[in-house]
Amino acid sequence: MERKYTILVADDEAEIREVLRVLLESEGYNVIEAVNGDDAVNKIDESISLIILDVMMPVKDGLKACAEIREKTMAPILFLTAKTEDSDKTMGFCLGGDDYMVKPFSFTEIVARVKALLRRYYIYRNSEEEEGKVIKIGDLVIDTDKNSVTVGGNEVILTDIEYNILLLLASHRKKIFTNENIYESVWNEMYVYSASNTVTVHIRKLRSKIEKDPQNPKYIKTVWGRGYRIE
Repeated sequence: MERKYTILVADDEAEIREVLRVLLESEGYNVIEAVNGDDAVNKIDESISLIILDVMMPVKDGLKACAEIREKTMAPILFLTAKTEDSDKTMGFCLGGDDYMVKPFSFTEIVARVKALLRRYYIYRNSEEEEGKVIKIGDLVIDTDKNSVTVGGNEVILTDIEYNILLLLASHRKKIFTNENIYESVWNEMYVYSASNTVTVHIRKLRSKIEKDPQNPKYIKTVWGRGYRIE
């Protein structure tokens, strides 16, 4: 039987929650609503497949909620915001967000983003990786059967995006991947210029988790003017 996904929608505007609930339920999803970031954190459990978080909320904003949610689940997080500054996007990605949409949003676009996030996390991640395959690069070990990463024997908790970037580079050692290559392979969307910063932020966050010295990376090397590779 096909899995029915449950989506948590956290927004302090009742009208937006209602619109998203009707829209997502029409696509066959279960929807749970939260009125602020604190409410969202309290409603997170293993049944939640994806979280839609408004950035600007009372009591606890979406960024703070994201950081706490990441302590409970690695399910995809889609931010909604009225802000367009790159700094806000960077902060959201650094805290574990997977995607970002600016209000007002297109209904067609948000459904497409939700489907893409769920597809990457629950379908591609489990079906496209070779079962039982373990990739070892020095002290870095990627177990694609368990979708786990360890460095020096210690488990490293990665978001879905971070994991897929690492897996892409590690599965094609010595190959140089441009920002465009990485974005279209991992996000499964057509590359646009603004996506370059998105890739850069995720690489930086990934390095902070797997590298002993992120400024002098051992695993993910920068090939200046071209992209990234794992040797």
